[in-house]
Amino acid sequence: MNTIIFIGSNKSGSSREAIKAAERLGYLTVLFTNKQQFLEQRLEFPDVHQMIFTELSDYQALTKSIQKLVNRGLVIQAILSFIDPYVNIAVSLEEKFCTNVVSVHPILNMEDKVLTRNLLKSLRSSPYFTIYTSEDSLKDFLEEQKNHLPLIVKSPISAGSKDVLLASDIDQLNFAMKKLLNKYKDTPILIEEFLTGPQYLVETVVHDGTITIVAVIEQEITFQERFIVTGYSLLAYMDKQFFDHLYESVCTIVETFDMKNGACHLELRLVRGRWKLIEINPRISGGAMNRLIEVGYGINLVEETIQIFLGNQPNLTKKHRKYVYVQYLTVDIEGKLVSVTGKNRASQYPGVQEVFIKPRKGKILRPPLSMGDRYGYVLASSYNNEEAKQMAMAAAKEIRFNIEKL
Repeated sequence: MNTIIFIGSNKSGSSREAIKAAERLGYLTVLFTNKQQFLEQRLEFPDVHQMIFTELSDYQALTKSIQKLVNRGLVIQAILSFIDPYVNIAVSLEEKFCTNVVSVHPILNMEDKVLTRNLLKSLRSSPYFTIYTSEDSLKDFLEEQKNHLPLIVKSPISAGSKDVLLASDIDQLNFAMKKLLNKYKDTPILIEEFLTGPQYLVETVVHDGTITIVAVIEQEITFQERFIVTGYSLLAYMDKQFFDHLYESVCTIVETFDMKNGACHLELRLVRGRWKLIEINPRISGGAMNRLIEVGYGINLVEETIQIFLGNQPNLTKKHRKYVYVQYLTVDIEGKLVSVTGKNRASQYPGVQEVFIKPRKGKILRPPLSMGDRYGYVLASSYNNEEAKQMAMAAAKEIRFNIEKL
Protein backbone atom coordinates (compact mmCIF):
# COMPACT_ATOMS: atom_id res chain seq x y z
CA MET A 1 0.00 0.00 0.00
CA ASN A 2 1.25 3.50 -0.84
CA THR A 3 2.60 4.98 2.39
CA ILE A 4 3.88 8.31 3.69
CA ILE A 5 6.07 8.24 6.80
CA PHE A 6 6.30 11.19 9.19
CA ILE A 7 9.28 11.66 11.48
CA GLY A 8 7.82 13.40 14.52
CA SER A 9 4.69 15.48 14.91
CA ASN A 10 3.04 17.77 17.37
CA LYS A 11 -0.49 17.01 18.47
CA SER A 12 -1.79 20.02 16.58
CA GLY A 13 -0.57 22.64 14.14
CA SER A 14 1.18 22.37 10.78
CA SER A 15 2.89 19.02 11.45
CA ARG A 16 -0.35 17.29 12.46
CA GLU A 17 -2.26 18.87 9.59
CA ALA A 18 0.31 17.38 7.21
CA ILE A 19 -0.60 13.89 8.43
CA LYS A 20 -4.29 14.64 7.96
CA ALA A 21 -3.54 15.90 4.44
CA ALA A 22 -1.66 12.70 3.59
CA GLU A 23 -4.60 10.60 4.77
CA ARG A 24 -6.98 12.79 2.78
CA LEU A 25 -4.83 12.17 -0.31
CA GLY A 26 -5.35 8.44 0.16
CA TYR A 27 -2.03 7.37 1.67
CA LEU A 28 -1.38 5.04 4.57
CA THR A 29 0.20 7.21 7.27
CA VAL A 30 2.95 6.04 9.62
CA LEU A 31 4.16 8.28 12.44
CA PHE A 32 7.47 7.74 14.22
CA THR A 33 7.30 9.55 17.55
CA ASN A 34 9.42 9.96 20.67
CA LYS A 35 6.41 11.09 22.73
CA GLN A 36 5.18 8.32 25.00
CA GLN A 37 1.96 10.20 25.72
CA PHE A 38 0.97 9.91 22.06
CA LEU A 39 0.79 6.14 22.43
CA GLU A 40 -1.25 6.57 25.60
CA GLN A 41 -3.60 8.91 23.69
CA ARG A 42 -3.67 6.68 20.60
CA LEU A 43 -7.42 7.07 20.01
CA GLU A 44 -6.93 10.82 19.54
CA PHE A 45 -4.88 10.17 16.37
CA PRO A 46 -7.37 8.54 13.96
CA ASP A 47 -5.48 10.01 10.99
CA VAL A 48 -2.33 8.07 12.00
CA HIS A 49 -2.71 4.51 10.69
CA GLN A 50 0.39 3.21 12.45
CA MET A 51 2.35 4.81 15.29
CA ILE A 52 5.86 3.66 16.18
CA PHE A 53 7.69 4.78 19.32
CA THR A 54 11.42 5.34 18.79
CA GLU A 55 14.30 7.77 19.28
CA LEU A 56 13.98 10.18 16.36
CA SER A 57 17.64 11.16 16.19
CA ASP A 58 18.76 7.50 15.83
CA TYR A 59 19.18 7.14 12.07
CA GLN A 60 20.06 3.43 12.25
CA ALA A 61 17.01 2.58 14.37
CA LEU A 62 14.76 4.50 12.00
CA THR A 63 16.32 2.73 9.01
CA LYS A 64 15.68 -0.71 10.52
CA SER A 65 12.08 0.14 11.38
CA ILE A 66 11.37 1.48 7.89
CA GLN A 67 12.95 -1.59 6.31
CA LYS A 68 10.54 -3.74 8.33
CA LEU A 69 7.64 -1.75 6.86
CA VAL A 70 9.05 -2.32 3.36
CA ASN A 71 9.42 -6.05 4.08
CA ARG A 72 5.73 -6.11 5.03
CA GLY A 73 4.88 -4.87 1.54
CA LEU A 74 4.33 -1.16 2.20
CA VAL A 75 5.38 1.08 -0.69
CA ILE A 76 7.09 4.14 0.82
CA GLN A 77 6.27 7.15 -1.35
CA ALA A 78 7.70 9.86 0.92
CA ILE A 79 9.39 10.32 4.29
CA LEU A 80 8.70 13.76 5.75
CA SER A 81 9.15 15.85 8.84
CA PHE A 82 7.66 19.24 9.68
CA ILE A 83 9.47 19.37 13.05
CA ASP A 84 12.85 20.80 14.07
CA PRO A 85 15.42 19.22 13.95
CA TYR A 86 14.24 16.16 12.03
CA VAL A 87 13.72 17.58 8.53
CA ASN A 88 17.20 16.61 7.34
CA ILE A 89 16.91 13.11 8.89
CA ALA A 90 13.63 12.60 7.05
CA VAL A 91 15.15 13.70 3.72
CA SER A 92 18.20 11.46 4.30
CA LEU A 93 15.86 8.51 4.85
CA GLU A 94 13.86 9.49 1.77
CA GLU A 95 17.06 9.43 -0.28
CA LYS A 96 17.56 5.84 0.89
CA PHE A 97 14.04 4.47 0.48
CA CYS A 98 12.27 6.61 -2.14
CA THR A 99 12.67 8.13 -5.58
CA ASN A 100 13.96 11.36 -4.12
CA VAL A 101 13.26 14.81 -5.56
CA VAL A 102 14.50 16.85 -2.57
CA SER A 103 18.20 17.20 -1.78
CA VAL A 104 19.41 16.92 1.80
CA HIS A 105 22.24 19.46 1.44
CA PRO A 106 20.17 22.68 1.39
CA ILE A 107 18.18 21.38 4.35
CA LEU A 108 21.31 20.61 6.37
CA ASN A 109 22.62 24.11 5.68
CA MET A 110 19.31 25.71 6.67
CA GLU A 111 18.93 23.71 9.89
CA ASP A 112 22.40 24.64 11.17
CA LYS A 113 22.39 28.37 11.95
CA VAL A 114 26.19 28.60 11.82
CA LEU A 115 26.30 27.01 8.37
CA THR A 116 23.50 29.36 7.29
CA ARG A 117 25.36 32.48 8.40
CA ASN A 118 28.64 31.40 6.81
CA LEU A 119 26.90 30.51 3.55
CA LEU A 120 25.11 33.86 3.34
CA LYS A 121 27.79 36.16 4.78
CA SER A 122 28.50 37.93 1.48
CA LEU A 123 24.85 38.89 0.90
CA ARG A 124 23.44 42.34 1.65
CA SER A 125 20.71 40.65 3.70
CA SER A 126 23.26 39.21 6.12
CA PRO A 127 23.64 41.17 9.38
CA TYR A 128 26.84 41.39 11.39
CA PHE A 129 27.56 38.09 13.13
CA THR A 130 30.39 36.23 14.77
CA ILE A 131 30.86 32.74 16.17
CA TYR A 132 32.36 31.87 19.53
CA THR A 133 33.88 28.43 20.15
CA SER A 134 35.16 26.87 23.36
CA GLU A 135 38.76 27.34 22.15
CA ASP A 136 38.36 31.13 22.16
CA SER A 137 39.21 33.37 25.10
CA LEU A 138 35.93 34.66 26.52
CA LYS A 139 37.64 37.74 27.96
CA ASP A 140 39.17 38.70 24.60
CA PHE A 141 35.93 37.91 22.80
CA LEU A 142 33.91 40.19 25.06
CA GLU A 143 36.39 43.00 24.50
CA GLU A 144 36.09 42.59 20.73
CA GLN A 145 32.29 42.90 20.84
CA LYS A 146 32.10 46.17 22.79
CA ASN A 147 31.56 48.28 19.68
CA HIS A 148 28.84 45.98 18.30
CA LEU A 149 26.39 46.10 21.20
CA PRO A 150 23.48 45.48 21.51
CA LEU A 151 23.74 41.89 20.32
CA ILE A 152 21.64 38.74 20.09
CA VAL A 153 23.21 35.60 21.57
CA LYS A 154 21.82 32.24 20.47
CA SER A 155 22.59 28.55 20.30
CA PRO A 156 22.72 27.35 16.67
CA ILE A 157 21.15 24.00 17.64
CA SER A 158 18.21 25.40 19.59
CA ALA A 159 14.76 26.37 18.29
CA GLY A 160 11.64 28.14 19.41
CA SER A 161 13.36 31.25 20.88
CA LYS A 162 14.17 29.51 24.16
CA ASP A 163 17.90 30.18 23.74
CA VAL A 164 17.81 33.58 22.06
CA LEU A 165 19.13 36.18 24.50
CA LEU A 166 19.44 39.96 24.21
CA ALA A 167 22.66 41.54 25.44
CA SER A 168 22.52 45.33 25.70
CA ASP A 169 25.83 45.74 27.54
CA ILE A 170 29.00 43.79 28.33
CA ASP A 171 27.66 42.38 31.59
CA GLN A 172 24.57 41.01 29.86
CA LEU A 173 26.72 39.62 27.05
CA ASN A 174 28.98 37.89 29.58
CA PHE A 175 25.95 36.43 31.39
CA ALA A 176 24.32 35.23 28.15
CA MET A 177 27.53 33.62 26.89
CA LYS A 178 28.14 31.74 30.13
CA LYS A 179 24.53 30.60 30.29
CA LEU A 180 24.67 29.02 26.85
CA LEU A 181 28.18 27.65 27.38
CA ASN A 182 26.98 25.83 30.48
CA LYS A 183 23.86 24.53 28.75
CA TYR A 184 25.47 23.49 25.45
CA LYS A 185 29.04 22.44 26.23
CA ASP A 186 31.49 22.32 23.32
CA THR A 187 28.86 23.83 20.99
CA PRO A 188 29.55 27.08 19.11
CA ILE A 189 27.59 30.16 20.10
CA LEU A 190 26.21 32.48 17.45
CA ILE A 191 26.29 36.22 18.14
CA GLU A 192 24.34 38.48 15.82
CA GLU A 193 23.61 42.15 15.33
CA PHE A 194 20.42 43.28 17.09
CA LEU A 195 18.14 44.51 14.33
CA THR A 196 15.24 46.93 14.71
CA GLY A 197 12.33 47.30 12.33
CA PRO A 198 9.14 45.45 11.39
CA GLN A 199 9.59 41.68 11.17
CA TYR A 200 7.96 39.42 8.60
CA LEU A 201 7.60 35.69 8.13
CA VAL A 202 7.81 34.66 4.48
CA GLU A 203 6.45 31.21 3.57
CA THR A 204 8.21 30.03 0.43
CA VAL A 205 8.21 26.94 -1.78
CA VAL A 206 10.59 25.85 -4.53
CA HIS A 207 9.51 23.56 -7.35
CA ASP A 208 11.91 22.62 -10.16
CA GLY A 209 14.03 25.63 -9.16
CA THR A 210 11.17 28.14 -9.36
CA ILE A 211 10.76 30.12 -6.14
CA THR A 212 7.26 31.15 -5.06
CA ILE A 213 6.39 33.33 -2.08
CA VAL A 214 3.15 31.78 -0.85
CA ALA A 215 2.44 34.13 2.05
CA VAL A 216 3.88 37.15 3.85
CA ILE A 217 2.96 37.53 7.51
CA GLU A 218 3.85 40.48 9.72
CA GLN A 219 4.84 39.40 13.22
CA GLU A 220 4.01 41.01 16.55
CA ILE A 221 6.89 40.32 18.92
CA THR A 222 6.67 40.52 22.70
CA PHE A 223 9.90 40.77 24.66
CA GLN A 224 10.00 39.92 28.34
CA GLU A 225 12.79 37.47 29.11
CA ARG A 226 12.66 36.12 25.53
CA PHE A 227 11.48 37.21 22.10
CA ILE A 228 8.07 35.60 21.64
CA VAL A 229 5.85 36.05 18.60
CA THR A 230 2.37 36.66 19.97
CA GLY A 231 0.63 37.90 16.82
CA TYR A 232 0.66 37.01 13.12
CA SER A 233 -0.95 39.21 10.48
CA LEU A 234 -1.36 37.69 7.01
CA LEU A 235 -1.08 40.32 4.29
CA ALA A 236 -3.83 39.73 1.75
CA TYR A 237 -2.51 42.51 -0.49
CA MET A 238 0.88 44.17 -0.72
CA ASP A 239 2.34 47.23 -2.39
CA LYS A 240 4.09 46.10 -5.58
CA GLN A 241 7.36 47.84 -4.76
CA PHE A 242 7.34 46.30 -1.27
CA PHE A 243 6.71 42.81 -2.67
CA ASP A 244 9.21 43.09 -5.53
CA HIS A 245 11.95 44.20 -3.14
CA LEU A 246 11.10 41.35 -0.77
CA TYR A 247 10.96 38.77 -3.57
CA GLU A 248 14.37 39.81 -4.86
CA SER A 249 15.90 39.38 -1.40
CA VAL A 250 14.18 36.02 -0.82
CA CYS A 251 15.32 34.67 -4.18
CA THR A 252 18.91 35.73 -3.55
CA ILE A 253 18.90 33.94 -0.18
CA VAL A 254 17.16 30.73 -1.31
CA GLU A 255 19.23 30.44 -4.49
CA THR A 256 22.40 30.53 -2.38
CA PHE A 257 21.28 27.27 -0.77
CA ASP A 258 20.81 25.72 -4.23
CA MET A 259 17.39 24.38 -3.25
CA LYS A 260 15.59 22.92 -6.28
CA ASN A 261 12.54 21.45 -4.55
CA GLY A 262 11.15 21.95 -1.07
CA ALA A 263 9.61 24.43 1.32
CA CYS A 264 11.12 26.93 3.71
CA HIS A 265 10.18 29.94 5.77
CA LEU A 266 12.30 33.01 6.28
CA GLU A 267 12.11 35.56 9.07
CA LEU A 268 13.28 38.97 7.87
CA ARG A 269 13.37 42.48 9.29
CA LEU A 270 13.06 45.59 7.19
CA VAL A 271 15.92 47.72 8.51
CA ARG A 272 16.21 51.23 7.08
CA GLY A 273 14.79 50.10 3.76
CA ARG A 274 16.91 46.94 3.51
CA TRP A 275 15.81 43.35 4.18
CA LYS A 276 17.91 41.54 6.79
CA LEU A 277 17.63 37.82 7.46
CA ILE A 278 16.89 36.75 11.03
CA GLU A 279 16.75 33.04 10.18
CA ILE A 280 15.60 30.47 7.64
CA ASN A 281 14.12 27.02 8.27
CA PRO A 282 13.47 24.21 5.75
CA ARG A 283 9.77 23.72 6.46
CA ILE A 284 6.52 25.58 6.94
CA SER A 285 6.33 27.44 10.22
CA GLY A 286 4.51 25.50 12.92
CA GLY A 287 1.50 26.31 15.07
CA ALA A 288 -1.39 28.01 13.30
CA MET A 289 0.52 28.83 10.12
CA ASN A 290 -1.10 26.29 7.81
CA ARG A 291 -4.59 27.28 9.01
CA LEU A 292 -3.75 30.97 8.68
CA ILE A 293 -2.76 30.53 5.02
CA GLU A 294 -5.72 28.25 4.32
CA VAL A 295 -8.23 30.77 5.71
CA GLY A 296 -6.52 33.70 4.00
CA TYR A 297 -5.81 32.20 0.57
CA GLY A 298 -7.53 28.81 0.32
CA ILE A 299 -4.12 27.10 0.03
CA ASN A 300 -3.33 24.10 2.23
CA LEU A 301 0.42 24.59 2.25
CA VAL A 302 1.33 21.32 3.99
CA GLU A 303 -0.66 19.40 1.37
CA GLU A 304 1.11 21.21 -1.45
CA THR A 305 4.47 20.57 0.24
CA ILE A 306 3.64 16.86 0.29
CA GLN A 307 2.91 17.07 -3.44
CA ILE A 308 6.39 18.53 -4.03
CA PHE A 309 8.01 15.67 -2.09
CA LEU A 310 5.99 13.20 -4.17
CA GLY A 311 7.37 14.78 -7.33
CA ASN A 312 4.08 16.46 -8.28
CA GLN A 313 3.25 20.02 -9.29
CA PRO A 314 1.93 22.01 -6.30
CA ASN A 315 -1.21 24.09 -6.72
CA LEU A 316 -0.38 27.49 -5.20
CA THR A 317 -3.18 29.46 -6.83
CA LYS A 318 -4.92 31.75 -4.34
CA LYS A 319 -8.65 30.94 -4.30
CA HIS A 320 -9.47 34.14 -2.41
CA ARG A 321 -7.71 36.86 -0.41
CA LYS A 322 -8.58 37.68 3.18
CA TYR A 323 -6.62 39.37 5.90
CA VAL A 324 -6.08 36.98 8.81
CA TYR A 325 -4.81 37.70 12.30
CA VAL A 326 -3.74 35.10 14.85
CA GLN A 327 -3.49 36.21 18.47
CA TYR A 328 -1.55 33.77 20.63
CA LEU A 329 -2.36 33.24 24.31
CA THR A 330 0.17 33.28 27.14
CA VAL A 331 -0.01 33.47 30.94
CA ASP A 332 1.54 35.87 33.47
CA ILE A 333 2.11 33.48 36.39
CA GLU A 334 3.42 29.95 36.82
CA GLY A 335 1.14 27.28 38.17
CA LYS A 336 -1.14 24.31 37.57
CA LEU A 337 -4.00 24.77 35.13
CA VAL A 338 -7.34 24.35 36.89
CA SER A 339 -9.65 25.32 34.01
CA VAL A 340 -10.02 27.45 30.90
CA THR A 341 -13.06 29.68 30.49
CA GLY A 342 -14.33 31.91 27.70
CA LYS A 343 -13.58 29.68 24.70
CA ASN A 344 -17.23 29.54 23.60
CA ARG A 345 -17.68 33.30 23.99
CA ALA A 346 -14.51 33.94 21.99
CA SER A 347 -15.70 31.57 19.24
CA GLN A 348 -18.90 33.58 18.79
CA TYR A 349 -17.13 36.88 18.03
CA PRO A 350 -17.63 38.19 14.48
CA GLY A 351 -14.87 37.08 12.13
CA VAL A 352 -13.43 34.45 14.47
CA GLN A 353 -12.68 31.29 12.51
CA GLU A 354 -10.96 29.20 15.15
CA VAL A 355 -10.16 29.17 18.86
CA PHE A 356 -7.55 26.65 19.92
CA ILE A 357 -6.52 25.80 23.49
CA LYS A 358 -3.49 23.52 23.86
CA PRO A 359 -2.98 22.54 27.54
CA ARG A 360 -5.16 20.14 29.49
CA LYS A 361 -6.28 20.46 33.07
CA GLY A 362 -3.38 19.80 35.47
CA LYS A 363 -0.70 21.03 33.07
CA ILE A 364 1.97 23.30 34.59
CA LEU A 365 1.95 26.65 32.77
CA ARG A 366 4.50 29.45 32.93
CA PRO A 367 5.14 32.90 31.48
CA PRO A 368 6.72 32.52 28.04
CA LEU A 369 10.38 31.53 27.82
CA SER A 370 9.96 29.88 24.41
CA MET A 371 7.43 29.59 21.61
CA GLY A 372 6.28 26.37 23.28
CA ASP A 373 4.91 28.48 26.15
CA ARG A 374 2.09 29.81 23.96
CA TYR A 375 -1.01 27.99 25.15
CA GLY A 376 -3.51 28.60 22.38
CA TYR A 377 -4.66 31.13 19.82
CA VAL A 378 -7.61 32.95 18.32
CA LEU A 379 -7.75 33.20 14.53
CA ALA A 380 -9.94 35.83 12.89
CA SER A 381 -10.36 36.96 9.28
CA SER A 382 -11.76 39.98 7.47
CA TYR A 383 -11.46 41.89 4.21
CA ASN A 384 -9.96 44.70 6.32
CA ASN A 385 -6.54 44.22 7.89
CA GLU A 386 -7.06 46.22 11.08
CA GLU A 387 -10.52 44.73 11.60
CA ALA A 388 -9.13 41.17 11.54
CA LYS A 389 -6.58 42.14 14.19
CA GLN A 390 -9.08 43.88 16.45
CA MET A 391 -11.54 40.98 16.28
CA ALA A 392 -8.88 38.41 17.19
CA MET A 393 -7.53 40.50 20.06
CA ALA A 394 -10.99 41.25 21.45
CA ALA A 395 -12.00 37.59 21.34
CA ALA A 396 -8.72 36.55 22.96
CA LYS A 397 -9.50 38.75 25.98
CA GLU A 398 -12.50 36.50 26.74
CA ILE A 399 -10.25 33.52 27.45
CA ARG A 400 -9.03 32.96 31.00
CA PHE A 401 -6.51 30.38 32.17
CA ASN A 402 -7.43 29.73 35.78
CA ILE A 403 -4.18 28.78 37.49
CA GLU A 404 -3.36 27.42 40.91
CA LYS A 405 -0.01 28.85 42.00
CA LEU A 406 2.64 26.31 42.90
